[in-house]
Order: sequence, then C-alpha cells, then structure tokens
Amino acid sequence: MPKKIMICDDDAGILEMMEMIMDEYGFDVITQANSLNVLQGLQQEKPDLLLLDIWMPLLSGDQVLKNIKADVQFNKLPVIMYSASSEGRSIAENAGADDYIDKPFDMNELEVKIRQLIV
Repeated sequence: MPKKIMICDDDAGILEMMEMIMDEYGFDVITQANSLNVLQGLQQEKPDLLLLDIWMPLLSGDQVLKNIKADVQFNKLPVIMYSASSEGRSIAENAGADDYIDKPFDMNELEVKIRQLIV
C-alpha cells in the first residue's frame, strides 16, 4: 500500500509539479491550497507525511504546524516544511518541523528526506 503525502501550498503551479513528482515516486498525493483546511484534510485523508509551505496567506505554515502539534491526533505526523526565505530553516525548526528543504527544491534530496521519515 503506497504511503500518502499531503502537500499544502497556496501556489497552484508548485502543487501541480510536486503532485506529479511525488506520484512518480510512488506516493499517493493529496493537495491542499488553503492552509485553513489542513487540519480537516488531515482528519479526512490520514496522510503519512505533510509537506508544508511556510509563507502562505491566511494561516502561515508555522501557524498550521503549531495547530497540528497541539492536536493529539496528529502531533506525531512527520512534517517537512519548505520556503524560499533565508529564515525558512529557523522558522521551521522553531515551529517543530521534522525536516526542512529550501525552494527551489532538489527533488532527489526531498525524496530522501521523505523516505527517511516514512519508509
């Protein structure tokens, strides 16, 4: 049974690209463009890992992650955050992310990080 990954990013182009690549790696993929809907999506889809953009409107990735970590149902869910910001890594670490990757992505590096957390 393939592992399920949820990707949350407000950029439709990034969601589409990441979905295609994760699909090629053999993962089931759920995408979520609205950060306000992540917890609901987690409850419905029960993914094995979340890829989470840091800079999003409405609710930023670090706020989303704090909500996830505060929810006993999801606080063990592995989360990899990403950003093009120079402060991205420290924001991700402070929010409690399991790992971090810079944008633009090195897709091989991202695949290794994912497999280290969920395979």
